[in-house]
Amino acid sequence: MALSIGIVGLPNVGKSTLFTAMTNKGGLAANYPFATIEPNVGIVPVPDERLDALAEIDHPAKIVPATVEFVDIAGLVAGASQGEGLGNQFLANIRETDAIAEVVRFFGDPDVTHVAGKVDPQSDVDTIKTELILADIATVEKAIPRLEKEAKRDKAGVAKLEVAKKVLEGLNEGHRARTLGLTDDEVAAIYELHLLTMKPMLYIANVDEGAVDAELPEIDGCVPVPISAKVEADIAELAEMDPEEAKEYMEALGLAESGLARLIREAYALLGLQSYFTSGETETRAWTIPIGAKAPQAAGVIHTDFERGFIKAETASFEDYVALGGEKGCRDAGKLRQEGKDYVVQDGDVMHFKFNV
Repeated sequence: MALSIGIVGLPNVGKSTLFTAMTNKGGLAANYPFATIEPNVGIVPVPDERLDALAEIDHPAKIVPATVEFVDIAGLVAGASQGEGLGNQFLANIRETDAIAEVVRFFGDPDVTHVAGKVDPQSDVDTIKTELILADIATVEKAIPRLEKEAKRDKAGVAKLEVAKKVLEGLNEGHRARTLGLTDDEVAAIYELHLLTMKPMLYIANVDEGAVDAELPEIDGCVPVPISAKVEADIAELAEMDPEEAKEYMEALGLAESGLARLIREAYALLGLQSYFTSGETETRAWTIPIGAKAPQAAGVIHTDFERGFIKAETASFEDYVALGGEKGCRDAGKLRQEGKDYVVQDGDVMHFKFNV
């Protein structure tokens, strides 16, 4: 399962610069609203040093990291849900994403115009929140007549209609759908509406170059991830020419990892995701699964046949696999476990599945 994140923000907050740096897409980054005219989509590898450690042992023909898809949409403005700026046509592009990351301007460059005339992170967040809520109100209001017809046919339709009305009431009061305390069944009942405010939110504070490790105040109940789009752009440019120079530049700034790596780590934590590995002569690969997934579910990420015909999973922890020199060493030391259908996969497990076709 590839993680998909929609990137939103007001114009001129550095959203497209950050997207370009993270994905090497080379999209237009300009000092005026709506530089991103079409949604940009970038697929980036998930940084994970454990892959390299496994590859040193198994010498695979290829290394395949897990990936994250970033969807960058045009800068939103107040009134976007009603058609202002480029309208909410762009909001539709993030309805299918797993989470939304909002880039919030913290930097103070006087040469980059702020759409509201001043740098005010909380105000910016409130503007985007309002537009997402208004877009969801329009979605639910449009769906209710259809749900009323469904409710006349079956009980499932009645449940959907009740949840939709409950959510509409909360939205009209200014609350995100995600904060309304819906049960799992209620969330499932309106999943088909793909409400924007039902998605988990991350906040990226686009800070000045000297503030990448600064402590930031909470925004909307959570601490934003501090990233300098300018620094990320410099790192990306250096890495393309000389990875070692990029590493030295990061060390000089006191950065243990890139902003991209921090963002992905936060996204994994927010969504309750983790990685397990398969490794051998053909390939060493990372797979993304929910925390708490059992072995058959993990197998199903590779192929649905693996889940349907699951027999067992030969499993070793990442630590044992590296310390004992791979699968053979784990087997000889009694550290290669035979796990069944009820095994809860742990982060970093190295697995080999047995299944019936």
